[in-house]
Amino acid sequence: MSRDLRRLHGLRGPRRTALVAASVTALSLTASGCVVVHGEREVLPAVTRAEAAEALKEFTAAYNAADKAYDSSLDADRTTGALADIDGARLKAGKVNHPDGNPAHAPLELTDAKFTIPAKAGWPRWFLADTAANKGGDVRWLLAFTRDALDDPWEVAYLTLVSPDDVPEFKTDEDGWAEAVPANSTDVAVAPGELSQKYATYLKDGGDAFGEGPHTSGWRDTRKQKSVRPGLATQYIDEPLVNGDYAPLALRTADGGALVFFTTRHFEKQTAAAGATVPTPNADVLALTSGEIRQSLTMEFVSNEVALDPAGGPVEVLGRIQGLTSAKGE
Repeated sequence: MSRDLRRLHGLRGPRRTALVAASVTALSLTASGCVVVHGEREVLPAVTRAEAAEALKEFTAAYNAADKAYDSSLDADRTTGALADIDGARLKAGKVNHPDGNPAHAPLELTDAKFTIPAKAGWPRWFLADTAANKGGDVRWLLAFTRDALDDPWEVAYLTLVSPDDVPEFKTDEDGWAEAVPANSTDVAVAPGELSQKYATYLKDGGDAFGEGPHTSGWRDTRKQKSVRPGLATQYIDEPLVNGDYAPLALRTADGGALVFFTTRHFEKQTAAAGATVPTPNADVLALTSGEIRQSLTMEFVSNEVALDPAGGPVEVLGRIQGLTSAKGE
């Protein structure tokens, strides 16, 4: 697939003129013959709508091939960050338990795609695909695509499922391009770059930075109930993930807030009392477990969240997908 911005359907006026000029001059040869990419200076849409649709199609095909074979190499160049960790571990466990492939494979179909594409300078460039699917029930699948250079393939860094009513209206310009919110923005309740740390702190200590819901107060309540059971103690550690492919991505909403995708890492350690044993985990957990489970089992999870970060008031976590990435028995 073409990785430049040659297809300009849907652009009008000054945006189109600027994009045509940029596509002609984006690559220039220096005296030494080195190629210089000017994407770091030009404020441009991350992708054309036609190319966004093609990226979604290519991701879906790769995802289905990997799921059918339980082979993470088949979509390794279409996933990154949190999704690569979560789905890569799922495929690894599946391969251990089903070496011949996924006996329950049913192709994923993503339909009714709506693309929100920010115009910005610098890398990474990214865009949001909001789709319906044949899995997950009556929800919208939000996929954040990103790439670090003009010739890189588009990869999905974040995948979350939310209620259709929770998808906000985005701020767009006269040509329909959205606005990316910087990680250090101070005009929202929590700077997008600080959300991961704030969420990790909230899960441990509580507070009023986040509104009540299943991924905030509800999750804390569930942990309290599980933390002490007869013969078994459970401890939790939460950590932010903010660098590189785990960097947050934020879009300006029409009301002045932001929709933010961010990542966290979580550890859950189960320790059996003397004379008791840790409950035997399922086959998928065992496939990702090193060591022998005697008195304890420590599980590591990666979670990707999507939240409404308003101009004022608590942050609302709309959706969260979490996956076990490794475990260790002792």
